[in-house]
Amino acid sequence: MNPDENVRSDPVAVRQDGAGAAATAADLPLVAVLMAVCNGERFLAQQIRSISLQKSVRVDLWVSDDGSRDASTDIVRRVAETWRLGRVRLVEGPQRGFAENFRSLLVRAEINADYYAFCDQDDVWDDDKLAHAVSWLKTQASDRPALYCSRTRIISADGETVGQSPLFPRAPSFRNALVQSIAGGNTMVMNRAARELLLEASRRTGFVSHDWWCYMLVSGAGGNVFYCPEPRIAYRQHEDNLVGQNNTWRARMSRIGFLLRGRFRNWTDVNLAGLEVCRDLLTDDARVALNHFEDARKRRFPGCLRSLRRSGVYRQTVFGELGLYAACAIGRL
Repeated sequence: MNPDENVRSDPVAVRQDGAGAAATAADLPLVAVLMAVCNGERFLAQQIRSISLQKSVRVDLWVSDDGSRDASTDIVRRVAETWRLGRVRLVEGPQRGFAENFRSLLVRAEINADYYAFCDQDDVWDDDKLAHAVSWLKTQASDRPALYCSRTRIISADGETVGQSPLFPRAPSFRNALVQSIAGGNTMVMNRAARELLLEASRRTGFVSHDWWCYMLVSGAGGNVFYCPEPRIAYRQHEDNLVGQNNTWRARMSRIGFLLRGRFRNWTDVNLAGLEVCRDLLTDDARVALNHFEDARKRRFPGCLRSLRRSGVYRQTVFGELGLYAACAIGRL
């Protein structure tokens, strides 16, 4: 099914820049913020307000609403009346889950900016979040895909800081991306070359999650991925959401459980199916690693371990590495 079939062909232009804007503002880099929303009224206004306070950038906010039955769309329209960083556009999402909602934004060719950022509906951004990412992206070659991501501060539903996401010690790479997503999409900002890559790839196939997909594609296509150790976003951990607090032993054991119970294998099935139709977008080195990894998933013990080692794939911690090889040994990779 075409991912655009359930999206309005002509998005509603809620508000555009007012006339007479300062000439210097037009010289600021333009960031297209891609926000996926579904019944997000509880925290949406606070999230959008934190975007409106961004420094040293212009912002076009694209909101894809996935059939909200609460006041989410009303909130977007009200906020748009006072938006001064660029324009706000509200479009209808495909109503097939969060991954397809973000995908529908990725494949909208009419979204045009210097840089692109993902956004959730319930976080809080530091006022220099985008500017800090853009400062690194400006140092990268414009014709090479580049992706900025970072750690997050973790806050409770009432805004109290409860921790930080893990500090990963190893360099980002395609061999890591094959078996691990190291950063949330809410931290990601990319240049135009990365967005063009993802536009092409996401037209061809769906994915498990937009953040993991971006990490795999940009690193696999020979792009640069920068993982910043300093968080500039507060990730809101809901009462029923334990994923955010992922630096605890309980969370680590939960992730190992995903590996050993086969849930990780199901996710990997989807990822590899997507990469298969995008092989022409990958570097020769990435294709070699991918071939060895696929071979490891097909072989029985102990041959699977030899193929896994040849692939060079790795997780960020020793504990994660042990889980990876254990999953391989029992056919759950």
